[in-house]
Amino acid sequence: MTYAPLVVCLICLIVGMALLWRSNMLRQHTGLPAGQVVYVDTGDWKDCERPLFSSRHRLTGRPDYLVRQQGRMIPVEVKSTTGLRQPYESHILQLAAYCLLVEENERKAPPYGLLHCPDATFRIPYTLQTRSNLLDTLTRLRADLDSDDVPRSHWEPQRCRHCGFRRVCSRSL
Repeated sequence: MTYAPLVVCLICLIVGMALLWRSNMLRQHTGLPAGQVVYVDTGDWKDCERPLFSSRHRLTGRPDYLVRQQGRMIPVEVKSTTGLRQPYESHILQLAAYCLLVEENERKAPPYGLLHCPDATFRIPYTLQTRSNLLDTLTRLRADLDSDDVPRSHWEPQRCRHCGFRRVCSRSL
């Protein structure tokens, strides 16, 4: 009796288990939840998906990932920031914007979005309050576009140093 078919089956089983383990490790590394990845913005312009767009809210954006999970689209934003105990408000608003775009494009609001950092993943609920905060922020930003002098929103000289408006801003640090 030959053992060749048994050896081949055993090798296939080991390779399959190794691939499954590797797949799970990659998913954990990216912070992606279980589900089907249906959108990826890798940062390489030629490989990027088309941006999501809302004509109603005059908003466009590219989440890093969209994962279809139990009939819902979950946006995932990946940040390089480490050591966060809680996400920055700007990160929450960015993720809320992606949730709003998903809501508009899919006609179904996601229950939450994920903010993945190298050492933590935050599950940000997409609530009516979160949506309202985002829309209020968009209204204030649009009002600032028409203003001649916009108050600085921070006290961080490094942010001013890297700002494209530093040379014309009367409030730079």
